Amino acid sequence: MGVFVFLPLVLPLTAWPVARLAEQRLHPRTATRLLAALAGVSAVCSTLCLGLLVIVGTAQLPGNPLPDSWSDPDVRAAVPYDEIAGRAAIPALLAVLVSCGLAAWRQERTRRRAVAALAGLPPTPVAVLPDRTPYAYALPGGSRSGSASASRSRSECAGRGRRLPGRVVVSTGMLDGLASAERRALFAHERAHLAGRHHRHLLTVHLAARANPFLRPLRTAVSYTAERWADEEAAAEVGSRRAVARAIGTAALLAPRTPAATLPALTGAGPVPRRVAALMRPAPVGRAWPPVGTAVGLAAWGAAFGATVSALSSANSAVTLFLVLRGVASPV
Repeated sequence: MGVFVFLPLVLPLTAWPVARLAEQRLHPRTATRLLAALAGVSAVCSTLCLGLLVIVGTAQLPGNPLPDSWSDPDVRAAVPYDEIAGRAAIPALLAVLVSCGLAAWRQERTRRRAVAALAGLPPTPVAVLPDRTPYAYALPGGSRSGSASASRSRSECAGRGRRLPGRVVVSTGMLDGLASAERRALFAHERAHLAGRHHRHLLTVHLAARANPFLRPLRTAVSYTAERWADEEAAAEVGSRRAVARAIGTAALLAPRTPAATLPALTGAGPVPRRVAALMRPAPVGRAWPPVGTAVGLAAWGAAFGATVSALSSANSAVTLFLVLRGVASPV
């Protein structure tokens, strides 16, 4: 394995420049998908790296439950600085597992509370709660838009003939603070979150940042680009970029926080002035992948290359360690 086993731990250091270039130069849809995929691959690889180091570290401890052959000198020789790296990886991996477990549990608890708050309401794609506190967010789950609703505004928000993997939740306090055009923009924004399944991208980068702190820039970037993606979809649907910009500004003043980092909302993460300024400019070109000759193209290819190297490094380390363990367990 050699030093290759450590590469997945340090390659995420390149996340900051890649995140900055992607969120500034790429179409929000492309940036969200690219950065979320990069974060997920990098997190899995770095966690696998820690797991390999833990095997080496725990095999040296007295009374460990692992096979005695795993403490063979040939196993320790496969990892540079095996004593230091192996023992340091034990608390690091435990911290990663606990942190990711807590984050997933909190996310599920928030989702369950949001679902419980809708108990008793008709199963419409848009749930309007009689609450004076202003809020609106996209709640993942099963829902079919175009179903009957109690009012014209709800059926208008549902988007006829489309199937959405969730519901739009909005309070009367939020609706009362928005004009008619801003309401349409809000519902279009939340439907875009559901149609794009943005909660999956947000959860991926949220857990990735817990697994490796070097991936936090990707979490921040994806939180912003997911909102920008929904902004652009809403602008295309309502036919007015200014209406969406006004809705963002008004909603941010009414409800500056969202229920959870992984529940997409019009007032979600990302500087509101930047989002409004972007909507004041022409719509970005929806190119799937940037040309390699541009700065952002080089950054995108660099990110893909770094993720590939990290994955191959982890795979190489895992296969090499497996062969070493197999060799010491079954000596010729």
